[in-house]
Amino acid sequence: MSFSSRVKEELSRQLPAARHCQIAEIAAILSLCGRVKISALDDFSIEIHTENVAVARKYFTLLKKTFNICNDVLIRRGACLKRNRTYIAAVGEHKDALKVLQAAKLIDDQGEIRENLSLGSNVVVQNTCCKRAFIRGTFLAAGSISDPEKFYHFEIVCPSMAKAKQLRNIIASFDIEAKIVLRKRYYVVYIKEGSQIVDILNVMEAPVALMELENIRILKEISNSVNRQVNCETANINKTVSAAVKQIEDIRFIRDTVGFDGLPDGLREMALIRLERPEASLKELGEALEPPVGKSGVNHRLRKLGLIAEELRGQRPDR
Repeated sequence: MSFSSRVKEELSRQLPAARHCQIAEIAAILSLCGRVKISALDDFSIEIHTENVAVARKYFTLLKKTFNICNDVLIRRGACLKRNRTYIAAVGEHKDALKVLQAAKLIDDQGEIRENLSLGSNVVVQNTCCKRAFIRGTFLAAGSISDPEKFYHFEIVCPSMAKAKQLRNIIASFDIEAKIVLRKRYYVVYIKEGSQIVDILNVMEAPVALMELENIRILKEISNSVNRQVNCETANINKTVSAAVKQIEDIRFIRDTVGFDGLPDGLREMALIRLERPEASLKELGEALEPPVGKSGVNHRLRKLGLIAEELRGQRPDR
């Protein structure tokens, strides 16, 4: 089971205690994956279509708990064998369908279905708890979350810009910054920041998924920190080795060209110690001198030897 499926499975078992929160979650599910049918006698029926059995189960449970409605659940297989099953949860009775649509504010006072099942007002998401339920419902209906082991991405697909903006604003009320992008003919509300995805899981009340994601994030951060430290140390080692090789080349060039006799005592001693201990650090070189010299003093003498070597190279006639 994918991480996204595990999150939906967990959320499907999260049932709000308050009726107004239950209605908010039903409204969200209907708004994003619901359909309304009107018969020749102007009778309403509603149904949701989903490929996730957890979503169908949650919708069935909410209707039973909130309105004492037992809806029918049908299973439809696609023509192609590779396609998933589609679960259709339907409310066929006109009075039951009307009751749900009115409570969810998806029908106006004249009995007209709001365009694209849009919420006519924010009454159903007025309270913070209802906003949580609404976001949870939208994710169940049309959301997905990537495997955090690979990358961080949370999204909910909306059929219209109006719905996407409404959802983004509700998410923003929890100090979470979601963005909207047009993908084909749909509007996708998405979050890419790992810490903010943790926050949205907390908002939707998915503690198990939240802890799993947090553990993965912590391990990733530790791994990245170790990699940065190793890379930094490797770079420092390479830099030190390159500097030591250059210093030894310069000292050997001085020795082979004019010898060490003309050098001041401090530089001559430094040159001999460096040749004897090519792998030593500046600190170790300084401790080997008599009297001992600090790292800055060692570095100064080696730079002096380097300048002498460069000057000798400049004086050397081309062959």
